[in-house]
Amino acid sequence: MKLYNLTVHEVSDKLRNKEISCKELVESVLNRIDEVENLVQSYITICRKSLLLSCADKIDTMIKNGQILDDLAGIPMAVKDNICTKNLQTTCASKMLKNFISPYDAIAVKKLYDKNAILLGKTNMDEFAMGSSTENSAFKITKNPWDLNRVPGGSSGGSAASVASGEAFFALGSDTGGSIRQPASFCGLVGLKPTYGLISRYGLVAYASSLEQIGPITKDVKDCALVLNTIAGYDNLDSTSVKRRKVNYLKCLKQDVKDIKIGVPIEYFGSELDEDIKKKIFNALDILEGLGAKYDEVSLLHMEYALPAYYIIAAAECSCNLSRFDGIRYGYRAESYNGIEDLLIKTRSKSFGDEVKRRIIFGTYCLSKGYYDEYYNRALKVRTLIKNDFQKIFDEYDVIIMPTTATVAFKLGEKKQKPLEMYMSDLCTVPANITGLPAISIPCGFKNGLPIGLQIIGNYFEEETILRVAYAFEQNTEYHRKRSKLGKE
Repeated sequence: MKLYNLTVHEVSDKLRNKEISCKELVESVLNRIDEVENLVQSYITICRKSLLLSCADKIDTMIKNGQILDDLAGIPMAVKDNICTKNLQTTCASKMLKNFISPYDAIAVKKLYDKNAILLGKTNMDEFAMGSSTENSAFKITKNPWDLNRVPGGSSGGSAASVASGEAFFALGSDTGGSIRQPASFCGLVGLKPTYGLISRYGLVAYASSLEQIGPITKDVKDCALVLNTIAGYDNLDSTSVKRRKVNYLKCLKQDVKDIKIGVPIEYFGSELDEDIKKKIFNALDILEGLGAKYDEVSLLHMEYALPAYYIIAAAECSCNLSRFDGIRYGYRAESYNGIEDLLIKTRSKSFGDEVKRRIIFGTYCLSKGYYDEYYNRALKVRTLIKNDFQKIFDEYDVIIMPTTATVAFKLGEKKQKPLEMYMSDLCTVPANITGLPAISIPCGFKNGLPIGLQIIGNYFEEETILRVAYAFEQNTEYHRKRSKLGKE
């Protein structure tokens, strides 16, 4: 087995036991990037080799001196390009921020640096995180390592593809409507969208502030818990951060689920769900039942309104958040213009892509006089109804299990010119963002050689519970051990 195919905890153990050096580990991943990056196109920016090897030498010196390593020390990682990194470009995959270098690190990145994780580079994404396929980047189109003719999902598609192809051991993504879980599902990985407020949003370039969270994309559930242990926690720089007790998520990784009650929402098993995916989800439920859990069908009464409510809220917040990109303060500026209004029009017209423009226009319309109550205010009321639906279920059940996506990864270009079909890709994932609940996607099978994702949603700050259920299922199956074709030796 090549080093780049191993999990974080496997290579961490090898480093501690001096079976490998950190330099060997970093060189293994860099060689892998040289081998497949031209095919996958997962990175926008890759750090200098000399800098990465210098970081590796530092870790090897620590090991030589007998220092106790943190779990993520020396582990090469990738970060989505809408998460700020000091002295390294943060472009949001947009012409608007093509040359922007942040003066500070996002708190989540800083916490990983504090544990001596090594940043390989910044990953491709849909521009300003607006998309479900990573085809909306201003720079390149990322491919799915399982099938290079298919999308990796979005908007964190570059992060997922980097891990699935062996070009990073784990990655950070951001999840506004499923942008961690959907690409994790398409790429056969574990992707966690945490409870809103668990992980600092400081340093995350805002798209829809009330919906988005930073989270990990990993090869298995234990790796997910390791990364979550590092990046979770209160941050006084983030007004949405919640102060809670520190949790060691590794301690919840048990195969015992005998006391777990699972709700299965019937609304997500209708005709729009691929029949093979439906079978795999119920096979997974049967496995969990065999381990002692119990499941029942439940109903989420207002789920048909979740997707339209999400897109109204997200577009409205995007309209406000992206108003700062005007060619005056920072970012791209039109080269020739006649007055301030002309500057604004030319700058935004030339630097934003079609999908970003579409959402800004739609969001502005929803917030305009005469339409605010009709659209945005009504969407907020629906949001409350959906929250109440979930809380009624969590009064009786520990977790909710449903598909992550209604289909496997679709072909490149298949939905690019069909925005409504593209938006439907988020059908199963947006409820967790609307409500702020934690949700994880884990591999549960394959269709025609393409991965299928199982989604587990928990109550607020019950990451321990969803990780426990995910781990129990994972340890009784082999899906997480399979690697993409590009990952085979």
